[in-house]
Parts: sequence; C-alpha cells; structure tokens
Amino acid sequence: MGDAEQAIIRAVNSLSEVDPAAWDACANPPDEPYNPFLRHAFLSALEESGSATRATGWMPYHLLLEDGAGNMAGAMPMYLKSHSRGEYVFDYGWADAFERAGGSYYPKLQVSIPFTPVTGRRLLVPPGPTMNAARDALIAGGIEIGNRLGTSSLHMTFLTEEEWDYLGERGLLQRTDQQFHWHNRGYEGFSDFLAELSSRKRKNIRKERERALENGIEIEWVTGSDLTEDHWDAFYMFYMDTGARKWGSPYLTRSFFSIVNERMPEDILLIMAKRDDRYIAGALNLIGSDALYGRNWGAVEHHPFLHFECCYYQAIDFAIDRGLKRVEAGAQGEHKLARGYVPSRTHSAHWIANESFRNAVGEYLERERQYVEHDIETLGEYAPFRHDNDAMQREEDDF
Repeated sequence: MGDAEQAIIRAVNSLSEVDPAAWDACANPPDEPYNPFLRHAFLSALEESGSATRATGWMPYHLLLEDGAGNMAGAMPMYLKSHSRGEYVFDYGWADAFERAGGSYYPKLQVSIPFTPVTGRRLLVPPGPTMNAARDALIAGGIEIGNRLGTSSLHMTFLTEEEWDYLGERGLLQRTDQQFHWHNRGYEGFSDFLAELSSRKRKNIRKERERALENGIEIEWVTGSDLTEDHWDAFYMFYMDTGARKWGSPYLTRSFFSIVNERMPEDILLIMAKRDDRYIAGALNLIGSDALYGRNWGAVEHHPFLHFECCYYQAIDFAIDRGLKRVEAGAQGEHKLARGYVPSRTHSAHWIANESFRNAVGEYLERERQYVEHDIETLGEYAPFRHDNDAMQREEDDF
C-alpha cells in the first residue's frame, strides 16, 4: 500500500469515476477465488442501467483507499440506502423497533452486492503485508462516513467467514444465516452424484427430471459469444413475470442484461427451456472460478418440475462438466435439501451508531446465532445422501 500515513480514503458516487482495471485488481486478485459479482463490469452495469441508483434507494457510496502516489490499494462497494429491499439479510424488525423508539433507521449504509445473496469478499484488499492496515482503514472510513451522514447503521452482508471473524474482532456485531449449496465431490457425471443418494431420493430425482422434459421440452445452455439480445428479450419476459408476482417491482432493468452481456458474457450462463421452437422458461447463472451462482428464474408456461430441472439439476450438470466445486442456488428454499443441496452458513457484520440499540441487537444476535446453528444441524440430518445400509439397495437399482 505504500506509506500508510499517506494513504487516503475517498468516496465516489459512481463507478464511472473508477478505473476498471484498478478496481478489478483489488476485487479479484490472483490468489483469491474469482467472483464475477465483484467485477467493475457487473457493479457498474447495475448503476448505468438504473437498477442500483439513488432513485431506486441504492445510492452508490463506494470507498476507495489510495496510497500516497494515488494508486488504488483497496475498495469497498457501499450504498446509502433509504429502505431494506433487495438485501436478503432481513432487518425490518430492527427498523421497526428503532423507529417505534423514536429513532430514524433510514438512511443506512449497506456494504454488499445489490440484489445478490452471494458470499464474497467485501473488504477488497489484495493480500500482502499491509492488508490488515488497509482493511482497518476501509472499516474506519465506512463508520466515519456513517457518522458524518447521520446514518443509523452500517451493514456488511454475505461476507466470507474470514472477514466475518476479522470484523467481529474489531467490534462489529456478528450475524449468521443459512443457504443451500451443492458440493461437487469429484463426480464425472450426474449419475455419480445420484449414486451417493438414498434409493428413494435417487428415484424421485430421476422421475422429476423425466417429468420436467415431458411435452417436448428441450434445454439449452447458452454462454459467452452465443448469447444474443433475443435470448435476453426472452429471459427478461420470464424475469418480469416471476418478479412481479414475488416482489411487485422487479429490481433489474432490461438494459442491465444487455450491458453485462456486452462486458462479461464469458461469466454468464443462461439455462433456457424451449418448447415448439419457443423459449418458455430460463435460469440466469454467473460462473466463478470454483462455483456456479444461480440468480434469477422465470417462466411463461407452467410445467411440473421444470423449475427444479433448470435451476438445480442442470446447474449440477454444468458444474460437473466445468469441474466447479459447488453450486450456490440463492437464498432460502428448504425444498433444495431433497435435491442434494445442503445447509451452508452465511455471514454478515453490523455497526449500529446508537449504543443502547446496538446492545439490544447484540443480545438478539447471540440467540439468533444459536438458533441458526441448531437449524443447520437439524436440516443436515435430512440430507438425501445414503447411509451404509443403503449400499445393498443401491446395487439393486438400475442405473
């Protein structure tokens, strides 16, 4: 980082003010797993498309750490927020309690990837001897801006576990939750994965996959230079239909998909379902160096189990084909457990300005973490993987 005493922190309200190569060097250094959501291309697409802007309640307030020579030594994707939508770490109860006590919960600061419940680094500092000093500077900078703007709090969501530990040591409140992830155990094909499941679960998945493709439905993987605006027109129709029913107002604009397609098509996988030469459903995924990240799904026709096929089973097929270590299938959904996706802990850290409220939330989080651990342990007992006494039944099954 150079001379730490000469390093400065500054905030920018648009990534258009930041050199993409400099940002990406901090966001995805060579020694870290590649995460496409941290790319300048992805985050700037959210801003330029009107998806994450002041008007939508996501005002960019990104922190940059620069050394004495003006070189970027670290960054933190941060937003000034006027609501809690699109975060997937829910604090509505906190907001209600604080405002009933006479406080103003909004605005608040959010360190995250908008609309994206995907774990990744949030303190974007390359490894090196000054790494912790740079991270401390970013943390202090975020809190200083929070105090200066009069915000109630700062929330850092979907952190890596290492960052979560680090922030806890520096006094931030620690929170956990869980998602469902599929893990690749070196499978050479989907049948190898099925072989590790109990007989009943194995048969159920086979039936679901067969039912999903009834009525002449075909599945396509579309990525890289094969992606066209026609694909995005179709997918956006699916996205709007599903989003309008789930949230009332979908987060992403049509132009967002065109921008990311232009800038990072190699990181995108569309799993599209077609019937009678017409696309009827699709799932959007992003591709990391060791994981496939499922993000959005939509359909204009209902077919039994097609959602499971496109979002879960085809994702597993793709991960095995590409040698990826896991599939992260997004937030919530205990139905994923029966399909080989197991509970995985997620992490967030929180700074709250008001001491009394901070203490109350801290006590709540202690109890919540215990509940989350119990939930993960209990759900894990229902994982579909076979026990040793299922081996004989496995041999009797027709693969």
